[in-house]
Formats: sequence, C-alpha cells, structure tokens
Amino acid sequence: MLSDSPVPHQHKAYGPTRVHCAVITLSDSRSPSDDTSGRWIREELTRAGHQVLGYELIPDDPVRLRALVAAALDDPRLEALLTTGGTGVSSRDGTVEVLEGFVHKRLDGFGELFRFLSYQEIGSAAMLSRAMAGLDARGRLLVALPGSPHAVRLAMEKLILPELGHILGQARR
Repeated sequence: MLSDSPVPHQHKAYGPTRVHCAVITLSDSRSPSDDTSGRWIREELTRAGHQVLGYELIPDDPVRLRALVAAALDDPRLEALLTTGGTGVSSRDGTVEVLEGFVHKRLDGFGELFRFLSYQEIGSAAMLSRAMAGLDARGRLLVALPGSPHAVRLAMEKLILPELGHILGQARR
C-alpha cells in the first residue's frame, strides 16, 4: 500500500520558503568592507527571500568561533548558520572542527558534491577543501564554506539555495 508521504519531487514543497540565517566570516585579512564572500552570501540569501538575522567577521580563531556559534544557536529564530573561511588545511583553519562539535547529523553529501563540482572547475586542488554541512540536535543547518568568493558562489548557487528549505523541511519531519 502506498503511504501518504509525498513523492520525492514534491518534498521541496514541504520546506520553508523563508529561512532565518546567520553568516560568519573567518579571516585574518578581511574587513567588513572587503568581505566579498560574506557579503555575497547575505545578498543572495536575502534575494532568495530568506532573512539574515546576523553577520560577524572574526579572525581564524576556534575559541572565538565556538563562542560565537554557541551564541548564535541560542537565538530560537535561527534555522541556518553559514560560515565562510577556515575550511582549508593550513594551521589556522579550524572552522570544520568547531562546527563538527555542534553537529548531530552530518550531511556528507554536501561536502562530496561541493568537492566534485569544484574539481570540475579547478581540478585536483578541490581535495584541499574541507567544506561541510550538518544539522544540530534541533535540526538547524550548519554549513562551513571556503573563503574564496568563487567557491562560495558555486556552493550557494548549486547546492545551498536550491535545497535550503528542503533540508530544513526534512529535518523537521
């Protein structure tokens, strides 16, 4: 017997069309005036009908990031937290480790697809990205994007914006 659940192509209809987000840029060299990646994420989220509740730019500092993420997750309105920067392999890159401490369910497909799409554009250097996504225990999306404006655009256009509401809709089931 068929269940009452929607068929796969209808799943997206059950997700929110407006998501409350926050954006954090991690960079030792950027300022709010030249944070192209953070600005682009905020603009594209807004253009897609989502609400940006907050934005911060901090140095690549895991202790400070951990405190900032915890504070952001204290906001009951927050549904998605996107970070940019700190996803590489240098000694200062610690974003992934910090966000993993808050993740209850990993979305391995995000990182896999991001690196696949990146590989098609930049070749084998795509393996250096540790971009990741996951859900916290309350079903809120946490995403770690590279700092490169091109990488951010790729992830936002191909993965995040098309699936943001869908992901959260599924997480709430």
